[in-house]
Amino acid sequence: MGLRTNVNKEVQVAAPNEFAVPKIGEISVWPPVVLAPMAGVTNAPFRTLCREFGAGLYVSEMITARGLVEGHLKTRRLTHFSPEEKLRSIQLYGTEPVSMYEAVKILVSEDRVDHVDLNFGCPMPKVTRKGGGAALPLKPKLLASIVKAAIDAADSIPVTLKFRVGADDKHQTFLDTGRIAEDLGAASIALHARTAEQLYSGEANWTKIEALKQSVTSIPVFGNGDIWEPWDALRMMRSTGCDGVVVGRGCLGRPWLFRDLASVFGITSESGGQEPTDPPVLRDVCETMIRHASLLIDWAGPQGIKDFRKHTSWYLKGYATGPAARHALKMIESLDDLKLCLSDLNSDLSLDPESLRIPRSHRGGPRKVALPEGWLDNPDDVTPPPAEAEVLVSGG
Repeated sequence: MGLRTNVNKEVQVAAPNEFAVPKIGEISVWPPVVLAPMAGVTNAPFRTLCREFGAGLYVSEMITARGLVEGHLKTRRLTHFSPEEKLRSIQLYGTEPVSMYEAVKILVSEDRVDHVDLNFGCPMPKVTRKGGGAALPLKPKLLASIVKAAIDAADSIPVTLKFRVGADDKHQTFLDTGRIAEDLGAASIALHARTAEQLYSGEANWTKIEALKQSVTSIPVFGNGDIWEPWDALRMMRSTGCDGVVVGRGCLGRPWLFRDLASVFGITSESGGQEPTDPPVLRDVCETMIRHASLLIDWAGPQGIKDFRKHTSWYLKGYATGPAARHALKMIESLDDLKLCLSDLNSDLSLDPESLRIPRSHRGGPRKVALPEGWLDNPDDVTPPPAEAEVLVSGG
C-alpha cells in the first residue's frame, strides 16, 4: 500500500454491495460521504474543489437563520452556490422557531436550496453561552419546536440535524435528540461523537454512533469524528452500523481525501472498492493550492487570497518545507505571491505518512461548556434565548 498508513491492517476496501446507498429525502448519497459544514472553510470555492476530486454531499458553512431573515449581506452571500453545484445544501443555525421557519421559507420559496441541515452541535463558547448550538439539546422541547418549524417550512425539501453526544458526560442528549428528529420527520441525522466539553480533543467515541443507530432505525444515521484516512470511514461504518460518514478536519489541506473515499467505496469500479493512490508529491499539492486560491479570488475578490492564508499550513502539513516557507505563505498578498513562494519549494517532496493522522485546525479542549445562567434549571422550558443569541455573523 505504499505510503498509506492504514492503522487497522485488517480493513480492506468495500466489497460490492456491502453498503446500501443512504437517501436523504430523494437525494441518494454515494459514496456515503458528507462534507461537514466548517465556518470560514466550506464556502463555494472549497466545495467546488472537493467535488472535483470526488463525490458525495457538500454542505455550506453555517449561516444564521435570523441573519438571513433580516437580509444580512454576508449571510445572503453565503447562500450563493456556483453554477456547477447541482445539489445545493445549506446548514442553518437558529435558536427559536419563528426565524427558523422564515429562513427556511425564504430558501424554499426562492428555490435556492435542495437540502437544509440544522446545527445543534456547535461547541464554541460564543454560541453555547447564548443558548445556541450544542446548548439547545439540553432544552428538548425548545429544540423540537425549532426542528418542527424548519420541517413545516421546508415542504418537500429534506431537513437533517447534526449534533454532538451532549454538553458533557453528565448531560448526554444525543439519543433524545435523535428520537425527536426521527419523530418529527427529519430526513437523516449526523452525530459528532464528542461532547461539547471535549471540543475537538481526545478521540471520538464511535460507540455512541452505534447506540444512536440502534435507537433511530427509520432514517439514515451518519457518523462524524476522526475520519483522517479513507479506511477510517470503512471502520466506522462496519463497527457502528451507521449509514455514512461526515468528514470535517480530515479534508483540510487534503481535498483529495474525497477521491480516496470514492476509491475505497468502489464508486469508480463495479467490482468493489480499490486501494487509493499514494498521497501526492508536493508538486501536485502546489497545483491544487493555486487552483484553490484562484477559486477564492474569483469568488471573494482581493480578500480571497487573505482567506487562503489559513489553508497554506494545512496543505503543507507533513511535507518538510521548513518554517521560513510556511511563514512566507502566511504573508502572501496576491496569487503571484503564492506562486512565487511555491516555486521556491522542492516539488519532489513526498508526504510523511504519519502526518495523515495529525489533526488540522481546531485542537482545543476539554473545556467546561459555557451556558446561559439557569439554562439547566428547567429542561422543559420552551422560552427561546434572547434575540441577540442569533446576532452572530454567519460563517463564524
